[in-house]
Amino acid sequence: MNPPAERSNPRLMRAMFGTIAPRYNFITRVFSYGMDRRWKRDSFERVALPDGVAVLDLACGTGDFSGLVLNRFPCTRVVAVDLTEPMLHRARLRGVRNVICADASALPFADACFDCVFIGYGLRNFPNLSAAVKEVERVIRPGGQLATLDFFLPANRFLRGLYLAYLYAMGAFWGVLLHGRPHIYTYIPDSLRSFVSMEGFSRLLQNAGFARVEARSYILGGIGLHWATKK
Repeated sequence: MNPPAERSNPRLMRAMFGTIAPRYNFITRVFSYGMDRRWKRDSFERVALPDGVAVLDLACGTGDFSGLVLNRFPCTRVVAVDLTEPMLHRARLRGVRNVICADASALPFADACFDCVFIGYGLRNFPNLSAAVKEVERVIRPGGQLATLDFFLPANRFLRGLYLAYLYAMGAFWGVLLHGRPHIYTYIPDSLRSFVSMEGFSRLLQNAGFARVEARSYILGGIGLHWATKK
């Protein structure tokens, strides 16, 4: 199945996420039944950061990962990057100061300049996932860490069908209620149909130069957490 048009068109992607930015946190909590915060805390705990390191929050949205890091380690240098300026504005309102509007496949940073990279729900939105992962690997120092959290399709075919039906129903309902546009949130299941599996993403990380790639699934495989170390 072809990917959604938004994924291959940065202008459409910016427009879509610019529209949902004011409701982004609300929708994230609704779709996850409030479990999203715990999943992000799990992601944060997996990498066991020391204080004073350099962290990249890529596809940062409203800055959830940036906030987690800064609340625990105020002296840590955190850079939040997103393709959409309205999202970055929301991150600034939450106290994230170092924000940059940039494309994940062409990051404006030197090689090996970050100790850790977090990516929350951004993987499905990269037009070229392999290129973005290679770019992320480039900016992480040897021995540095990566943690990602995203939607995935459950391996079980029956659960997969139920999960997609749930995402479509919830997406259409909230899209119409909040924006008068059902497609704005049904983009999530549409993007999943052409996305890699959890196992496929683990292999992609290994092929890109990451070692000790581990993964954990939530809600029967509908959400996946990956963490890895650069060789």
